[in-house]
Amino acid sequence: MSSSIVIKGNPYGVSVIIDDKAPMAELKKELAVKFKEASGFFRDAKMAISFEGKKLTDEQQREFLDIIAANSDVHIVCIMEHDEEKEGRFKQTLEDTLLEMNQATGQFYKGNLRSGQILETETSVIVVGDVNPGAHVVSKGNVIVLGSLKGTVFAGAAGNTSAFIVALDMEPIQIRIADIIAKAPETKEVRFRRREKETAVKEPKIAFLENGTVCIEQVSKTVLNEIKL
Repeated sequence: MSSSIVIKGNPYGVSVIIDDKAPMAELKKELAVKFKEASGFFRDAKMAISFEGKKLTDEQQREFLDIIAANSDVHIVCIMEHDEEKEGRFKQTLEDTLLEMNQATGQFYKGNLRSGQILETETSVIVVGDVNPGAHVVSKGNVIVLGSLKGTVFAGAAGNTSAFIVALDMEPIQIRIADIIAKAPETKEVRFRRREKETAVKEPKIAFLENGTVCIEQVSKTVLNEIKL
């Protein structure tokens, strides 16, 4: 017995090949079975999808997407039309959507970064551990260190001047936000500007750009409200 639904991979996600002659009720039932069986393979994948073989109305496409969501952990970020002329635009749409989603969610890294280690990420990152002298963190988004920051951190690596760096213990060798670099000890190039007096007690601090200068302040509700995400 031939299948009325066939799932095939493509460079940007999956194609669902639909038997044009099969009843809609049968198609929905088999779609649920197919994606449930493949849920372990797809897991938490983010991808584009195309429906081929049968022309679906907008309402039918929504119904199919609801069935896929109910029977798998696949996150459909866009629907691709089976049209080579449009493929380039859909590819760019998918890449832009994934980048936006990643920037919103960010990533976690658990463990201490030792001298010589480099952590690079396309998204914001939360380091659950210390960044020791000689270690580097490079992120196109924000960097949060739930530990001591004594190494080098580069946030906003794609030129994002709204990026920020937070650490429970802020004593970096160097930090960079977009194109602005600040070093310790202070240099003539760009200086850390600390608005509040240093205290013996270690408190969480945040580094951000203000008027072309890297500012470091104690984390407070007022400061966080002023940060642009």
